Amino acid sequence: MNNLSFLYKNLIVFGLVLTTLNVPCQFCSAAEKVVDNEEDYIEETSYDSSTAYINDIQILGSNIIKPDYILSKISLKKGDLYDKDAMQKDLKTIYKLGYFTEKMKAVPVKNSNGTISLKIIVEENIPITDFTIEGNTVVPAEEIMQYLLPLKGKPQNITAINQAMEKINQCYYEKGFILSKIDSIYDDPDGTLNLSITEGKINSISIVGNEKTKDYVVKRNIMTEAGNVYNENQIKQDLVRLYSTQAFKDVNRSIEVSPDDPDKFDVTIELKEQRTASVSVGGGVDSATGVFGSAGLSDNNFRGRNQRVSLTGMVGSGVLMSDSSIKNSINYQAEISFFEPHFLNSDNSLMSKIYYRDLGSYQIPLAMERRIGIEGTIAHRLKVNRRLSSTFTIGGEHIHLEEGDALTMSRLYNAHGLNIANRSKELEGGFFLKLAPGLSYDSRDSAVNPRSGVVASARYEEAFGMDSFGKTNGRLIGMAKKYVPIAKKSSLTFTGRGGMKIHGEHMPEVMAYRLGGPYTIRGYKVNGVGTGTSFIMGSAELATPIPFVDRLKVNFLQNLRLTFWVDAGTIFKPTVASIIYDRPEHAITAGVGLKINMPGVGPLSIDYGIPLTNCGPNGKKNGYFTFGVGDMMY
Repeated sequence: MNNLSFLYKNLIVFGLVLTTLNVPCQFCSAAEKVVDNEEDYIEETSYDSSTAYINDIQILGSNIIKPDYILSKISLKKGDLYDKDAMQKDLKTIYKLGYFTEKMKAVPVKNSNGTISLKIIVEENIPITDFTIEGNTVVPAEEIMQYLLPLKGKPQNITAINQAMEKINQCYYEKGFILSKIDSIYDDPDGTLNLSITEGKINSISIVGNEKTKDYVVKRNIMTEAGNVYNENQIKQDLVRLYSTQAFKDVNRSIEVSPDDPDKFDVTIELKEQRTASVSVGGGVDSATGVFGSAGLSDNNFRGRNQRVSLTGMVGSGVLMSDSSIKNSINYQAEISFFEPHFLNSDNSLMSKIYYRDLGSYQIPLAMERRIGIEGTIAHRLKVNRRLSSTFTIGGEHIHLEEGDALTMSRLYNAHGLNIANRSKELEGGFFLKLAPGLSYDSRDSAVNPRSGVVASARYEEAFGMDSFGKTNGRLIGMAKKYVPIAKKSSLTFTGRGGMKIHGEHMPEVMAYRLGGPYTIRGYKVNGVGTGTSFIMGSAELATPIPFVDRLKVNFLQNLRLTFWVDAGTIFKPTVASIIYDRPEHAITAGVGLKINMPGVGPLSIDYGIPLTNCGPNGKKNGYFTFGVGDMMY
């Protein structure tokens, strides 16, 4: 086979390139000749061979391809009545095997007993002896060769070569190189098959549609560069990053052949910006803040630099569904936050905030708690694993506690034989400098209603007592969640959480861990399980769409999930608050709930849980409703 070549036609449909192979070659016209001019390929005889039976069939000229293989492909067999038309079809079948030239013939030879011996004479194509590959840079030659090596040593076969080329194209496509193609293939007289590949390099990348957003903000989210081989998978990741900035309501890309070089492509990133500044006024009900009203100002694309700035304030009526240990009073909260997604370099982000909180204390019974703080967290995505990030938080916080009901506290202390003079230790606050390194891992398939993957985090927090070094303490906190898909839309989630005091004999009680309420053990009041210096808990939850409701074409209902869950947990080394309120210190609950995951807010949930263990004198055997905004604590 000389001057063997392939012609590729590229179809770009929704950004996908489908490659179709057409192979013009020296064999194609010969195939028609085999069909149309049978007298050239079936030798005439001086007798009526149409009434003779076939005594035997011999294949002559086949060296590499086994004769038995050829015999298995034709219709005429030993003992059949010889049929000239059937022989002609068999010659065509042999030719279509792809291993032979058009120089083939069938010779019926008369035997003395009236039968014939059928001799089929073929000529094999030149065998393939070696391969050369040119133009490949993103797929190694060793990987391409695995599709070619089965051809080596065999006669050149158009069908087999086409199949190998299709597999090579598919290999490129599966890796995302959808513009790559084999633009030519030819053979040398010595049997070497030569492939030339055009991989589809990017000539230029242009950006259109960004009016407010700075060009450098867009470009730093695009990892694809001019001169690279186009990769659809990489471009999709770039578009997801751009969409995740929340600066755009739509992102897309278009591809055109470069007018300067038909083997290169011009890529255009098409953006549609959305309004990012907003004023919000709202309200609702939450187990931790009661009936609340809130107002806020925010901009998710501050100054066109994709920085996020927000100012929020909230006034709540007081903690709902708490036991009598929490001072029920109006609470006030305010926060100013600033987020820089590319701090110093593209792998770092910075979240900083200043906050003020004035409310009835969750940890210290019947005390009023005021916190004023500032903190900043730098997150760094690790190159060794893009799902793994390290974090480091530094901040300062002043905690002030004051008595909310001295008479009741005196009575409770006396009833449990405790010295009321120790009440002052419960009310210890102070000024703390906090340093907290951490690690987080996230392989979820989606941040909204995930169905598979793992999310985990661990953080160590060292709080230095600046007004009294004896209050210095260290705490370790960890969390892990595993999502398992169930059926088509449901998921089963297993969660484990834990926290412990590492050191700090005089750690203020206000820093203790607590269990109970919507963010830890549901079915109990806030703090209903207890407070302590360490805790461990776990949950199992089945989340599934509400039957038929998820079929309604309403975005709100698409994210709505019905949940069935079990929570369990225990605290260690209970604080004075747990002792004087006779809290159970460990609990197992089960319940049902509704959850909707709101992008940018997190899960909003309402749950009803029933204690399966001792609920304590302040609990309720029939359980409670709890309302939550955001995920579980810790």
